[in-house]
Amino acid sequence: MRRLEVTIERQVQDYQIIIGRGVLGKVGSQLRRILGLKSRRAVVVSNQRVFELYGAQVIQSLKASAFDVSKSIVPEGERFKSMNSLTRILRDFSDSKLERNDAVVALGGGVVGDLAGFAASVYLRGVRYFQAPTTLLAQIDSSVGGKTGINLAAGKNMVGAFYQPRGVVIDISTLATLPPRELTAGFCEMVKNGAVGSRELFQQTAKFLTAHEKLQSKALEDLIAAHCEFKAGIVAGDEREDTDRKDRRSRRILNFGHTIGHSLEAVTRYRRFRHGEAVGHGMLVEGEIAKLLGLLKPSELELLREAVKACGPLPRTNDLKDDEIISALSRDKKSVGGSIQWVLLEKIGRPRIVDGKEITPNLIRDAIKTVLNVA
Repeated sequence: MRRLEVTIERQVQDYQIIIGRGVLGKVGSQLRRILGLKSRRAVVVSNQRVFELYGAQVIQSLKASAFDVSKSIVPEGERFKSMNSLTRILRDFSDSKLERNDAVVALGGGVVGDLAGFAASVYLRGVRYFQAPTTLLAQIDSSVGGKTGINLAAGKNMVGAFYQPRGVVIDISTLATLPPRELTAGFCEMVKNGAVGSRELFQQTAKFLTAHEKLQSKALEDLIAAHCEFKAGIVAGDEREDTDRKDRRSRRILNFGHTIGHSLEAVTRYRRFRHGEAVGHGMLVEGEIAKLLGLLKPSELELLREAVKACGPLPRTNDLKDDEIISALSRDKKSVGGSIQWVLLEKIGRPRIVDGKEITPNLIRDAIKTVLNVA
């Protein structure tokens, strides 16, 4: 079992990330240790599928640590990361008589974590919450860093807050129950981290993706820890994604692949792609844009292509229309001064933030058509 210490400078808040197998049973003791004796209640936010698998274990752990436990079950899927779901969770908090000293436990993937974290940030002007991510993508990305929120019809994550968890418990055993597409989505996010993080992290990830029996490998725990350390290091220095920063340690570098990825999710109404799958396509399009701009060598782009391919098959895109994808870009929440801020690559491990004014619509269209084979 590993313990990572995370310090977020702006909030002057330390918390631990515990990584291991079979550690969900430690959620209660960890919560009690962190929150002290004044905390009496805990609300577990989850979806039905995850709760049926792991809810009893987590509730037993919480009760063993003298918490009065209730639950809030939300529908499964990105399209349910909505105001309606948020309202339902807040109503459950109220019905459970949750108080300021109490806690929320997010048990599930990124949708559950984002919803539970945002609800915790606004209920009673902020109650403590704890992340227990059960998908690979959530374990190496969304559970670390404090981004919470919901989607609007206008775009993804348009309403939210930066709100750090008090702790994270990553139980690698939960990955054994994931369908292949969820693993592919998480692997794509790992490739993204490596592509913008360092050549070493990228190579460590690529080597793992070509190995057999991935989920049983000791290398998996090491890899998840490496990705959490990378993400925590970026967030610690730029918690709120400062729009004035363009250096290679800006939190904005984590958006590589997300500009196109979010557009793909939006035009398919969040029904076709897992988030990581859309990011997989997005990385390849944005890599092609970097190549067309003369920033990225074809050999480096080929390394990226091979790594994304090793993640697993991605959903089809050849029935989508380039005009719709480009139109959805205009609603990108990362725009500054009306211009999209693209995260591109100069080479593997060296990202660059590029103002959208430097990228013509025709170049974007050519890249989309080349990579996605759209109409």
